[in-house]
Amino acid sequence: MIYKSTTDLINDLEQHRHLIRIKEEVNGELEMAAIHLRVFEKGGPAILFENIKGCEFQAVSNLFGTMERSKFIFRSTFDKVQQLIELKNNPIKAIKSPFKHLSLGWFALNSLPKKVSSHDFLETTIDKLPLIKCWKKDGGAFITLPQVYSEDIEKPGVMNSNLGMYRVQLNGNEYELNKEIGLHYQIHRGIGVHQAKANRLGKPLKVSIFIGGNPAHTLAAVMPLPEGLSELTFAGALSGRRFRYTYQEGYCLSTDADFVITGEIYPNATKPEGPFGDHLGYYSLTHNFPVMKVHKVYHKKNAIWPFTVVGRPPQEDSQFGALIHELSGSAIPKEIPGLHEVNAVDAAGVHPLLLAVGSERYTPYTTLKQPQELLTIANHILGFGQLSLAKYVFITNKEDNPELSCNDIKNYFIHFLERVDWKRDVHFQTNTTIDTLDYSGNAINSGSKVVIAAVGDKKRSLCDSCLLDNAKLVQLGIIAINFNEFKGYEAAQKEIAIYAEQIKNKNLDGIMLILLVDDADFVAANLNNFLWVTFTRSNPANDIYGVNEFINNKHWGCEGPLIIDARIKPHHAPPLEKDEEVEKRVDEICQLLI
Repeated sequence: MIYKSTTDLINDLEQHRHLIRIKEEVNGELEMAAIHLRVFEKGGPAILFENIKGCEFQAVSNLFGTMERSKFIFRSTFDKVQQLIELKNNPIKAIKSPFKHLSLGWFALNSLPKKVSSHDFLETTIDKLPLIKCWKKDGGAFITLPQVYSEDIEKPGVMNSNLGMYRVQLNGNEYELNKEIGLHYQIHRGIGVHQAKANRLGKPLKVSIFIGGNPAHTLAAVMPLPEGLSELTFAGALSGRRFRYTYQEGYCLSTDADFVITGEIYPNATKPEGPFGDHLGYYSLTHNFPVMKVHKVYHKKNAIWPFTVVGRPPQEDSQFGALIHELSGSAIPKEIPGLHEVNAVDAAGVHPLLLAVGSERYTPYTTLKQPQELLTIANHILGFGQLSLAKYVFITNKEDNPELSCNDIKNYFIHFLERVDWKRDVHFQTNTTIDTLDYSGNAINSGSKVVIAAVGDKKRSLCDSCLLDNAKLVQLGIIAINFNEFKGYEAAQKEIAIYAEQIKNKNLDGIMLILLVDDADFVAANLNNFLWVTFTRSNPANDIYGVNEFINNKHWGCEGPLIIDARIKPHHAPPLEKDEEVEKRVDEICQLLI
């Protein structure tokens, strides 16, 4: 199915029973988000909100709420795009079978952006848009599925453009309504390169924000593409229809989009942005980010506003990760020699935890088995695109278990903990950059990383019961302990040192990882809770300890179990919580839907 608009998409989904309509009046202040979350949690359909209080436009959410629906949306082009990305990374296939892949070349050529001479947009203002606030402490209404377009000021044109999904705050804080909006982008984003160039020239960066249109355009904005493949070309390929655009007063407009906001970012012009409930499950706090001076706001007749709700994973945006992995999962290993598989773990907020499987081939002529090539691969990972934001990197050797997959998280940890040597295998990077949304570090964008590599035969059996007092078994080899409330790092170092000394002579057989937490029952309840608490609430250099720990020639290690302090710290962002009054208000609507 080739969609020319969001309306086409909605009609197709409704025809195939993938969409429901809400005709009752709903409020963009928390209510729409609450309804979305209820429906998403039940694996429900896309939701068309036909009657938004104080707004003339309709809005739609949960378009990508299930993998089944996401694959359905791209059913006409998904396989061809998958093959196209594979050929980009393995061109020898095309050489060996040129006639087999001839149609793909034509398909790729017809994916190039297409300039058109006119558009059918009307004009409006920011305050007339669907102003959707998702969480009660959010700083205002945000665009949660924007396609933010910018060009290289030194090499203008669509083929040197960047299309990214960076959150956009429409009102609140110090923004002058209808004249200014906030543009938050994190480190290692393409728009940052464009703004840096514009700043050097002392010129404003022109930016266009597209909302809606073909759903492939939305996915293109979050797609980490192989070098040399443009987001607009990818959008054309996945949509089965060339990305159509025109220029208006120096700004690029996507003529398929439902809405377009144009404006400029001036050098060094920032204003406070946030808070915002983000995909780690916490609020990203208020910080200064670029402010965009609004030029014009365009919309199609009968335009529909797509949105989502961002929160603790899994959420609707988790499907983006799944789609990206299925489309291009083989691309990254081909870029990094010796790497077979990676998993940026969604349940841990993506960047906080990365699991990998590589090959250890440096010294096949010796019986000594220790991480060597795996450390080279891990360093390559930490220098590769957005993978460089990973905070915890666990990597193990494929040859030790050819069937092991890092997508089987529970068994990956079992395999890993059966082989790791805490005396040798823990490698820190301190005072470095981490994800902008991760507040476990010392300041925004600042924290530490750790690489832990495990190689060799099984060294031990893991405990399957709680051998320590007040402990909860999380899974084989991992226990959680309710610990005192965190009172600062100086106090933590003393009390954890005392605790490690107290337990070192107890029966620790098979215990490899001890988690110090605020609520051990919650952490032990399921795998996702363990992943979320442990890796979003700890900064490796500050929060990793060990039983009988030591430093030898600046290398840290421990002889007993590794200890991670995963308690909430005062500098952490608060976790997201639903508003009870809003939940009561939407009960009646949701009972009719679910």
